[in-house]
This record gives sequence, C-alpha cells and structure tokens, in this order.
Amino acid sequence: MPLIMGMSVLLACQFAGELLARGLELPIPGPVLGMVILLAGLVIRGKVPSSLRLTGEGLLRYLTLLFVPAGVGLMVHARLIGMDLLPIAVTLVVSTALTLAVTGWALERLQRRQGPGSGA
Repeated sequence: MPLIMGMSVLLACQFAGELLARGLELPIPGPVLGMVILLAGLVIRGKVPSSLRLTGEGLLRYLTLLFVPAGVGLMVHARLIGMDLLPIAVTLVVSTALTLAVTGWALERLQRRQGPGSGA
C-alpha cells in the first residue's frame, strides 16, 4: 500500500505539472514543473513521507535501465552526432560546470544556514 501511495503522489505532481505547462503554454516541460511542485510540497511539509521515500528508492534501484534507450540512440545516430560533435561537447562541458557551480553554491548556503557544529 505505501508503494501505491508514493507512486500516486509522484504521478499527481507530474500531472499537475503537465496541466500547468499546457494550460499556461509555458516553455517548461510538465515533468520539470511537477518536480518543482513536489519539491515545494516537501519543503512545506518539512520531511519526506515514508511511502514516497520507499517509492523513490525503488525507482532509483532501476534507474540504470533508463540509460539503455539513450545508449541505443547514440549508436544509431553516431554519424549525425559526429557532425555536430563540437557544439555538443561545448554544451556538455559548460552545462556540467554550471551544474557543479550551482550545486556547490547551494551546498555552501545550506551549510551556512545550519551553523557551525550541526553538520555531518
């Protein structure tokens, strides 16, 4: 039963995100808005419900299976990707650097907010 409740929360957030994206004609994908809705709900609640944690851990266990279609796409379209390799490589490097910078900045801010002596 907890798995069903956790999956229902995830699907409801994604559905709400899809409704917002399509209803307001936003250029942001519905699942991304759904994750923002889920994050807002978790921040308001202050903790992750056990049913949602159980569902998330179960999905993460099989996350590597999602890379199979991407790998097949790379092999099928290798020539096309090779034609645009430089812009793809630059985009990957810049986006990775930005992600690391933002993550480091956010972690630093969160650690400052917790104060000294309360970290793990």
